[in-house]
Amino acid sequence: MERVQVEIYGQIYSLKGTDDSARIRELAAYVDAKMKEIEKGTGTVDSLRVAILTALTIADELSRLRVQHSELEITADNAVNRLLSITENVGDACQ
Repeated sequence: MERVQVEIYGQIYSLKGTDDSARIRELAAYVDAKMKEIEKGTGTVDSLRVAILTALTIADELSRLRVQHSELEITADNAVNRLLSITENVGDACQ
């Protein structure tokens, strides 16, 4: 694991992770941008408050994406089952 230095909300952090350094920097940039967005939207400058609100915002995004992913899995499974049914019916008709 290599160390990667990133800046989030004006603070420098030295991070270690199993992902490549570019991925870690990408994640840090996302958190930094979200924190700045929250600060701008709320007018709050207290870094702890901004961090908590940012964590809640990202958790909400994750939760919504999990629901969406689950719904897409169900839709895909239904489509596959319909296609299998159609193929079986075509196969039966050809015999």
